[in-house]
Amino acid sequence: MTTPIARESIVSDDASSVPPDLSALVGRLRQVNASGRTRSAEWRIEQLKGIERLLEEREGEIAEALAADLGRSPTEAWLGDIASTKGEVVYARKNVRKWMRRNFKAMPMSQMPALGWIQYEPLGVVLVIAPWNYPVYLGLGPLVAAIAAGDTVVVKPSELAPATSTLLARIIPQYLDRDAIAVVEGDAAVTQNLLAQGFDHVLFTGGTEVGKKIMEAAAPHLTPVTLELGGKSPVIVAKDADLDIAARRVAWVKLMNSGQTCIAPDYVLVERSVQGEFIRRVVATVEKFRADEASPGVRVVNERQFERLAGYLAETTGSVALGGATDKATLTIAPTVLVDPSPDDAVMRDEIFGPILPVLGYDSIDEVIAFVNARPKPLAAYIFTKSRKVRKRLLGEISSGGAVVNHLAMHCLVPQLPFGGVGASGMGAYHGRWGFEALSHRKSVLIKPFKPDVQLIYPPYTEKSVKLMRKMF
Repeated sequence: MTTPIARESIVSDDASSVPPDLSALVGRLRQVNASGRTRSAEWRIEQLKGIERLLEEREGEIAEALAADLGRSPTEAWLGDIASTKGEVVYARKNVRKWMRRNFKAMPMSQMPALGWIQYEPLGVVLVIAPWNYPVYLGLGPLVAAIAAGDTVVVKPSELAPATSTLLARIIPQYLDRDAIAVVEGDAAVTQNLLAQGFDHVLFTGGTEVGKKIMEAAAPHLTPVTLELGGKSPVIVAKDADLDIAARRVAWVKLMNSGQTCIAPDYVLVERSVQGEFIRRVVATVEKFRADEASPGVRVVNERQFERLAGYLAETTGSVALGGATDKATLTIAPTVLVDPSPDDAVMRDEIFGPILPVLGYDSIDEVIAFVNARPKPLAAYIFTKSRKVRKRLLGEISSGGAVVNHLAMHCLVPQLPFGGVGASGMGAYHGRWGFEALSHRKSVLIKPFKPDVQLIYPPYTEKSVKLMRKMF
């Protein structure tokens, strides 16, 4: 993802239902949070139901906005932004009461008699900074977590998806508590001004370089951050894999949203003895998937992204097995399969975030592990094999934010699993209970009775009392 470019500073009151004074806005949200109104299960569930209604009643408008911003089809709009968000919000609504309960813990004998538990409290005011590639899912998904935790929230949509940003600013206040949840539109300067207000948590989804700037801006206030970033997520295909299914799944997820997905397959490492066959099947699958498309290319978000991707194709040392064409006038790039580009090519150094798929051959599992681990830790790793031994070794020796065996990206749609990166691909995780906990304060509570009041723990200490304390503690 790219560094945001300027579009506007902030929308008017009518569009966003928030005042232009960000300090006053955040102060108002703090007051609402301090009042306790967001703490009850009833408030949280009502807001979650509001998001469900929004998704159901405004699906058509959401699809239109996504088409305008990203050229996305209604089906991909539903799958990538609506169904994914609905799965998250329904799961939270059904489980938030259980998550809110005290979590009682067994006490050690040295503390008895005692009662101890963990109780979950709202952190306060949370800032959600959403990206342009899945602007609804990655704006509302973190909002679900913040609402479940009982926080008040500012959602900052991406200015690079202006139609969706404007739509969210208009409809969110119609479905949710506008005194507790606000939408602020604008460019990178607005984001910086928001961060300067000192939130209780920031959840940012975007690129690694921008993530560093978010963390730097949060540091003066000691604001904790959850950074959902990206990276070069590898696909490893062993010779025993079902090549038809592997090729179909890789092609499907790579083409989704024109490859502009943080957990898209960035490159494929395939066992050399089946590399040619795998490439033939990927090529055939892409051609089949796009048989009814009028244009040979798929649209990318803006000219800057187009120029970057076209540059990769112009400079690569790999051979082109499919695609390679570009059209600046329409900002489209043909889905492209590159064979054995040099690891030093830009397309192999940078996160691609577009419809280009490098496929490289390998000879041994040791080679695969060394190749992946020599690079920054990816957000996801994908393994196609029937071998339990190969699977176990790759899962155990390759570090990644998440991993999927014999498929791609599906872990993101499972709210029972945490979603997050590691190293350059991010820090912290959310989804489901993990999001609730990430945006809650886990307060430890220990209750002791007045009696018994064991005297030996008080001074003056004798040799006997010290011996007894050493045994007790």
